[in-house]
Amino acid sequence: MRTWFLCKVKYAKENEQGLLKNISEQYLVDAVSFTEAEAILYDRLGSQIRGDFQVTGISKSNIVDVFFYEDADLWHKCKITYLVADGESGKEKKVTQYMIVTAEDVKQAFDRIQESLSNMLVSFRVPDITESPIVEVFPYEKDEELALPPGNFKPLEQEAEEED
Repeated sequence: MRTWFLCKVKYAKENEQGLLKNISEQYLVDAVSFTEAEAILYDRLGSQIRGDFQVTGISKSNIVDVFFYEDADLWHKCKITYLVADGESGKEKKVTQYMIVTAEDVKQAFDRIQESLSNMLVSFRVPDITESPIVEVFPYEKDEELALPPGNFKPLEQEAEEED
């Protein structure tokens, strides 16, 4: 299961007048730990941001899914609710989940979340959509292997074979 981390980054950005202004931006990173989320940020943002930047906060996000459309840059956070039957008591239980989608406005975000979730087996509602301050999303990439620091590291399987 994916774990999305909401990360805050602070850096100096040049404005239209050529002056440096300190800004703070939010990024969403798919990672297995806080440490990996921070490493991904430094890896990806190191080439995008001129000068130094600082990761000022990392927290687990309540976002469960991300829907990216290339024609839009704004992220919208969508609250999704649906009912499921509780296995033990048989009573219906309300489930709330949050997802984000790229869209130009709230109406387009609503249409896109409806389209993206059209294959759900239960009926759902979208009671809330808000524009998100998230600047960019970094999903997990299978080929992405973060470099280990130099040292005498061996894969766990190799260590187990040597012990036998």
